[in-house]
Amino acid sequence: MTHMIFIAELCQNHNGDLDTLLRMVDDAAEGGATHIKIQHIHPRNLVYRPQFEEGLSQDGIIRSIKRPWQMEYNRLKKLELSNTDYSRFVHHVQSTGLTPMTTCFARDNIDAIHENGFEEIKVASYDCASYHMLRELAAKFKSIYVSTGATFDDEVIHASRILKELNTNFHLLHCVTLYPTPLESMNLSRIPWLAQYCSRVGFSDHSLVSKYGVLASKAAIVCGAGIVERHFTSLNADETRDGPVSIRKQHLVDLVRFSRMTSEDQCTELSEEYANWSEMLGSPLRNLSAEELLNRDYYRGRFASPRIPKAHASTAMIMNWEETPL
Repeated sequence: MTHMIFIAELCQNHNGDLDTLLRMVDDAAEGGATHIKIQHIHPRNLVYRPQFEEGLSQDGIIRSIKRPWQMEYNRLKKLELSNTDYSRFVHHVQSTGLTPMTTCFARDNIDAIHENGFEEIKVASYDCASYHMLRELAAKFKSIYVSTGATFDDEVIHASRILKELNTNFHLLHCVTLYPTPLESMNLSRIPWLAQYCSRVGFSDHSLVSKYGVLASKAAIVCGAGIVERHFTSLNADETRDGPVSIRKQHLVDLVRFSRMTSEDQCTELSEEYANWSEMLGSPLRNLSAEELLNRDYYRGRFASPRIPKAHASTAMIMNWEETPL
């Protein structure tokens, strides 16, 4: 059996506090994670876009979600980590024998991330089609993990083609950009479809932990996922924004145990836990739902690289997909 990769996604569950972050690292390591990941999010990269200030509706149909720039800037500012914090994180994860990772959301962070000591990088699904950023990341990091949830099929195929041409060690992760994701919307049949385009395929699970635990992650393993990424926390579910979709150490222990069982025993346990688990399979080829398209519209282009310091206007920002040099 191929060694499973378990990514504990600490996201912003640290609430901007380094001690909390390092405690979560220790818990994830004890739970059996192989990789521990954070996110490089800086408010300076947040793009002001007028359509999201009040949201847009037409004929009773929502055209754009409401997410005012100033409120989002203030929220992210409280969660921001310093360059020293990132370096401390890398060293602490490495001291446990595990692999540190982060998500890059803007091209102007790439050099700093590399200098912090990160060797493996995550690309959010909203940037799977940011082909220029993919090329820049491929030049710096030894492994790239690309989520594909908010991406159209032709974009996934083109991204994989680019990374193959660059001889990049890359992996594709299936996910659904609904938070939380209902079980019937998982579409785990995407996992074998994605396996056509990379050496190892995975699953990023956003299901509701209080209701389903790690059920969807177990089903993904049965469907062939060699990588499982889950939001992880050491805090109570109501203490962070991502708390409801974040597992704790005991959940990770259970998931690792499950991954080491035979395929037959896995299917038996899964059926005993949730007799209708096949409802998670869905279709390998599907259209994004209306809600997913709204999320894609907001999150794709949410972050960019400033052309000039402290610029708010989108015209003063270089988008991740632009060919423009920084």
